[in-house]
Amino acid sequence: MTRIEAPVGRLVVCPTPIGNLEDITLRVLAALERADVIACEDTRHTRVLLARHGIATRLISFHEHNERARAEELATRISEGAVVALVSDAGTPLVSDPGFALVRACVAAELPVEVLPGPSAVTTALVASGLPGERWRFVGFLPRARGELESLLADASETIVAFESPRRLAATLALLAARDPARPVAVCRELTKLHEEVRRGSAGELADHYRESPPRGEVVLVCGAAAPGQVSREEALQTLRALIDAGAKARPAAVAVARLTGLGANELYGELTSGGQ
Repeated sequence: MTRIEAPVGRLVVCPTPIGNLEDITLRVLAALERADVIACEDTRHTRVLLARHGIATRLISFHEHNERARAEELATRISEGAVVALVSDAGTPLVSDPGFALVRACVAAELPVEVLPGPSAVTTALVASGLPGERWRFVGFLPRARGELESLLADASETIVAFESPRRLAATLALLAARDPARPVAVCRELTKLHEEVRRGSAGELADHYRESPPRGEVVLVCGAAAPGQVSREEALQTLRALIDAGAKARPAAVAVARLTGLGANELYGELTSGGQ
């Protein structure tokens, strides 16, 4: 008797354009057309892309608020033979976008996962920045807490690529400039879109520019490595506390540590007296 094997589907991770709708590969278009269903962040957004290329595959919402439940549902459908294409609103899924739970569910169930190459704002910005790409790190969206942000950027020994809100960009650049005004930076805005802008310069120059001219649209910030020998805020505070424990007065000690580290004396003294870490 011939044994009939149950059909096994697969998950196809499909990068989509980050701006220009023509920036999509032939393989991705074929995958979207042949899939049984497309899981997407915003069905309205994805319909625009599909209509542009004459594709009518059924859509299902898959976003940060329903990702866990949808992942289980879609993994079950894949195990029953369905082909599911995963897209985000722009770029490569899972890169600061939903999709991790679904990929993990498929991997755990030993279901096939096919990842197609395609657009990514991360690599586009890295190349456009003109900064070293031999060693680099993508950190997603920059943290809002000043201490976390300062520590992340101050200790970087490689090029850093990050997403940043246009509303916070000027403040982030000002923080960079306060520590090292000559640090090389590139602000990549609205990549591949009509008003694309890549502005390169020092942290000090770009901080001045965006303080006077607030940006609009989506921003990718690329920072060169921190200058060797820079001391983090946390290390400076530890040194300051050690001096005070040894008998030094707080205000003169803060001035001395500031001169050695390049940090602001008032900032250090304020952190000390407020109990900041």
